[in-house]
Amino acid sequence: MDAFFASIEVRDNPSLKGRPVIIGADPKGGHGRGVVSTCSYEARKFGVRSAMPISEAWRRCPRGVYLPPDFHKYEEASARIRAVFLEFTPDIEQVSIDEAFLDITRSAHLFGGPEETCRRIKARVMEATRLTCSVGLAPTKMAAKIASDLKKPDGFVKVDGAGLRDFLSPLDISKLWGLGPKTAEVLRSRGINTVGELAAAEADELRGLGSHGPELRRLALGEDPREVREEGEARSVSNEITFERDTSEAREIKESLVALADKVSSRLREAGLKGRTVTLKIRLEGFETHTRARTLPLSTNYADVIAREALELCAAFDRGRRRVRLLGVKVSGLMPAAEKESLFEDEADGRREKAHRAIEDIRKKFGPASIYRAGGRKEI
Repeated sequence: MDAFFASIEVRDNPSLKGRPVIIGADPKGGHGRGVVSTCSYEARKFGVRSAMPISEAWRRCPRGVYLPPDFHKYEEASARIRAVFLEFTPDIEQVSIDEAFLDITRSAHLFGGPEETCRRIKARVMEATRLTCSVGLAPTKMAAKIASDLKKPDGFVKVDGAGLRDFLSPLDISKLWGLGPKTAEVLRSRGINTVGELAAAEADELRGLGSHGPELRRLALGEDPREVREEGEARSVSNEITFERDTSEAREIKESLVALADKVSSRLREAGLKGRTVTLKIRLEGFETHTRARTLPLSTNYADVIAREALELCAAFDRGRRRVRLLGVKVSGLMPAAEKESLFEDEADGRREKAHRAIEDIRKKFGPASIYRAGGRKEI
């Protein structure tokens, strides 16, 4: 999708059309602490980019329109788009809320061939959501991903199998899917700047990259055996908070983790999911980021269990005297909540389920902030 979050906001508020729209944390007049989620193409002309500190975005574009993200609205649009995709093929690999791979090998003949299928998909997405999308048609996943990015917004780029290497060859190595900044730096130091130069590289030019070197060279040659695989609509559920000021206060950290666990629990239960792995994300002053994870014997979506694991992971993490900038809690290894993993229901689980349902009923009636857990913050 094209600048997905920002495009939805412009769609719903036409007065924003043509203006630099920036979705993310409150910039607080240039003193905000979070990051940019995404931004419109007008904002990108000022150098604003996703994941940029919101204070830097403000410095570059102080007259931009800054809006908080509305994930419920974005998820709703994503679901409609997925429904459109299913009209054309069942073979879909959802990469993120705004990106997916579609294998139309088995169905393109029903819609007039591959090119016509792509054009119809674009038209149906517009019809269903009033949003534009960019499509790449290629014989491999990597080439399709690269092609979809080349003519945004509302673009369509086709890459024939016979012309695959010619398409890849002049591109900068940063375009290769899976080649990170550090690897790119190593390759550039050896005079390898384009995909074509990587494809022609000798073995000694790829030394120090381990098995990753030959793999990258194969990708540069257009050899990508990865298939479109549906791995489930959600792989994890997470929430984060960036503090107004870096903190070392134990109470503030604890309250935030409890509130984050409660938020993740609510989202899991609303989606009918539970998970086995709890991950703590902790970003220290200076943007140094660490993760710690623990896999449970049985899956859960209970807030107190998630909070307990997150708090224990945090207590075991040695940050010395460094203050905390951001905290995040994630649950992964998801499965349907109704699926049984044990024949025996723990008595405590029965009590937890009743308590969670009571909390959910109160929130549905009086709003999300009407009740919160002891030891946690009221809102995240």
